[in-house]
Amino acid sequence: MHQQYKLPFKKYSISIMFTQPKEILGVVVVCHGFGEHYGRYVQDVIPQLEDLGLAVVAYDNIGHGQSSGKRGHCPNYSTLLDLLDVVIERVESRYLDKPLFLYGHSMGGNLVLNYALRRTHHIRGIIATSPYLRLAFSPQKWKMILGKVMLKIYPSITLSSGLDPMGISRIPEEVENYKNDPLVHDKVSPMFSFPVMEAGEWAIKNSNLLKVNTLLLHGTVDPIIDYKGTEAFHQNASTTTLKLMVGGYHELHKDICRNEMLEYINNWLAQQL
Repeated sequence: MHQQYKLPFKKYSISIMFTQPKEILGVVVVCHGFGEHYGRYVQDVIPQLEDLGLAVVAYDNIGHGQSSGKRGHCPNYSTLLDLLDVVIERVESRYLDKPLFLYGHSMGGNLVLNYALRRTHHIRGIIATSPYLRLAFSPQKWKMILGKVMLKIYPSITLSSGLDPMGISRIPEEVENYKNDPLVHDKVSPMFSFPVMEAGEWAIKNSNLLKVNTLLLHGTVDPIIDYKGTEAFHQNASTTTLKLMVGGYHELHKDICRNEMLEYINNWLAQQL
């Protein structure tokens, strides 16, 4: 069963989908990365989770995919956590006593880790792939200066994120799929970028407060998000398992190592269940 609908959230219309196996052992909420949408998880990640007996709920964040909102902009970071909170409430009311897992990639990884650290919850486990905790590149200096000025006077203005699609995968076809996806964008506002960066650093410094079993996966050649930030998060925490994919690029689930990566996730989830 695979269903899609629109979830009203404040002034936004959020695109959300869910799918479930016949026998449900648990449920996973999937949070996509910046500039993309949940549809990019339908062919690889979601079927793997469903095969494990997990219902899957995924949504397009504000300003992404089929959800409403200016592309690449959000009111503030708290609103992103509030939306995740609303999605989780819907999931818990639908699946009641089933164990809940969060799966976040890149920006989604930033969100699920910060949610676990900052909000009251009943999460059984977290999977964070290439979590956006620290950039692997330095944005152009003029963009940073302009962005900080605009954060105060025009926080919704959007500029190119500077993300190089070549960094997502070593598979040329996957890069082309990304570049040609009409729902993918590279726009970002100061109100989206700076708070997410700050939340990444905050999460690293406070990961010792994490109480949830968490699997962290990151490629060692990720040119977009620094795997050393994920290492720092892991080293400061007591409930994390870190799996570094040697040679892996940013989107591990669409890279050469995807089978190994997905199998590792399956084994970890099976242990949690």
